[in-house]
Amino acid sequence: MNTKTDFQHWKMETDDSGIAWLGFDLAESHTNTLGSAVMRELSQALDTIAGGSPRAVVVHSLKKNGFAAGADINEFTKLENESQAFEMIRSGQKVLDKLEALPCPTVAMLHGFVLGGGLELALACRYRIAADDARTQLGFPEVKLGIHPGFGGSIRSVNVMGVTAAMKLMLTGRSLKASKAHGQGLVDRLAKPDKLKEQAAKLALSPPSPAKAPMMQRLLGTAVLRPLIAGQLRKQTAAKVRKQHYPAPFAMIDLWQATGARPVQASYEAEAHSIARLMCGETARNLVRVFFLQNRLKSLGRKTEFKLRRVHVIGAGTMGGDIAAWCASRGFEVSVQDQKAEYVEKAFARARKYFAKRLKDEKKIEEAAARLKMDLDGDNIAGADVVIEAIIENREAKTTLLREVETRLAKGAVLATNTSSIPLEELAEALEQPSRLIGLHFFNPVTKMPLVEVIAGNQSADEALAHGLAAVRAMGKLPVPVKSAPGFLVNRILAPYMMAALRAWDEGIALEALDRAAEDFGMPMGPAELADTVGLDVLFAVAEVLKDTVSMEPPKAMHELVEAGKTGRKSGQGLYRWEDGKAVKDKSKAGATNTDLQDRLIMPYLNEAVCALREGIVEDADLLDAGAIFGTGFAPFRGGPIHYARTHTAEFKQLLESLAQQHGEFYRPDAGWDSL
Repeated sequence: MNTKTDFQHWKMETDDSGIAWLGFDLAESHTNTLGSAVMRELSQALDTIAGGSPRAVVVHSLKKNGFAAGADINEFTKLENESQAFEMIRSGQKVLDKLEALPCPTVAMLHGFVLGGGLELALACRYRIAADDARTQLGFPEVKLGIHPGFGGSIRSVNVMGVTAAMKLMLTGRSLKASKAHGQGLVDRLAKPDKLKEQAAKLALSPPSPAKAPMMQRLLGTAVLRPLIAGQLRKQTAAKVRKQHYPAPFAMIDLWQATGARPVQASYEAEAHSIARLMCGETARNLVRVFFLQNRLKSLGRKTEFKLRRVHVIGAGTMGGDIAAWCASRGFEVSVQDQKAEYVEKAFARARKYFAKRLKDEKKIEEAAARLKMDLDGDNIAGADVVIEAIIENREAKTTLLREVETRLAKGAVLATNTSSIPLEELAEALEQPSRLIGLHFFNPVTKMPLVEVIAGNQSADEALAHGLAAVRAMGKLPVPVKSAPGFLVNRILAPYMMAALRAWDEGIALEALDRAAEDFGMPMGPAELADTVGLDVLFAVAEVLKDTVSMEPPKAMHELVEAGKTGRKSGQGLYRWEDGKAVKDKSKAGATNTDLQDRLIMPYLNEAVCALREGIVEDADLLDAGAIFGTGFAPFRGGPIHYARTHTAEFKQLLESLAQQHGEFYRPDAGWDSL
């Protein structure tokens, strides 16, 4: 006979076969997350289950989008000290210990996202069965927040999968599809989505012996071999991130070496102490801040009924072609216009290579390619929801083109320019309806850079801006609304950083040393390599627009490279020589960490960020930090340039004064420092 027990966040029903179905349904939320209230209720539900002696328990989600997205990140921000964090983690561990200790078979029935604490909940069950579809993803993204699994996941995952697969899953923060998770032992069985409940019941009532990690993997966890394996893991991790910047992956390795992932209380306590230290550290707090900044950008563009179906791109160069390829890969119909068919054909050839790399499946590749249409005459403008101009950075050429496009544009469609530096007011002067023009500034490489500046000129209508924000979100990019001004936001704050580097190069400092200094600070790429990646011609054009704003002329040597056609990565030669998409560097020239050189590079970046905030280029400091992190790669573990500047305001202002005395007025601190 069926029995039901409902809590606020958990629904429990025992069916006629004796299976207790424990459904997770976080109240007043579209997504399941594991907060303190949820865990307390789960503990109560498990007590009820234990008292009822069911034949089996199936833990599942009543949300359509997934099992659980992990812990409630909001609770992290309320922790005042390490002791408080430890107690919170230990209480959660004890609840999952209670689940693991149930004497009957326990099955986690998984669909959609199964992430972080959600995966730890699943691992506390004896068996896991997952929907075999593209939507089901399992992973531990904690490292991206500067922490590691804390509800026993770092121990149970190793015991189930083995150290090699489990550590890769935890150290990278990437997710596995259900089929791959099954192949690695993380999932016991797969089922078609419409058969998932039926198959979960069969597994619960006729359970096999619980799976264990392969014998060889268990041998790697022995006391003799652990130090050797841990050393290899540290070396591999250090090749990707620096311990002083991102301590979490190294703490994970240390934890495994110390405990061997033994499922005993001492191991769980060690895990709790480790994550508590990380949670209260500066890196984790800043990465959690970045997580919320990203969520804010994702929320933009929701207050409109605008729907994106068809995109028309004018200009089949590197930028325009890649915008078209990205949109087609996301499922939109895309038409591409240029002066000659050969230009569009080259763009489509690049697009197919991208599709092959991203989509892999031949059918999906062909479907994406079929969504790209050549349109030399612009016949598809009238049916497009968004028209993006992406031709050369020339004011007259852009103005002429936009004037012609306007006459063919559909009502309600977005008219956008991808200009990297020209104020929109100047481009809108020739239009009959200047209020329709906005900027959609993508960044190179389009397929990797997540940010798009959505630029509003003084003439831009609120509706046009809202539609632009919605279009960018539909494309799967992060929009940041920006005021029209020379260089907008990203190029505005990058330009002084790049010019400072090129000035130092002009003085004879090796490019490799410049890149090393910036990378030591935490930038993902040094300024010289970045200049080549962006394109020296593009950088030179931006510098010309900004030379009055940032008071710095690009060096003569850079102009000579551009004149000679040595524009960087795309031409195979710029500041560096490029082979197979990589800059050829002489590592011997990089030298040791040079903090003075680092100051010469980073201080102009921070100074210009403070200036942009003072001038209102963005609405507030958080949007500026988000734009800098997702648009320039500013070291995420520092929380954003304004956040970082605010923690060292007096020190940095004094440092800028000192640099101005040594290297000129370019370094003079902006008046905005006084209001930070």
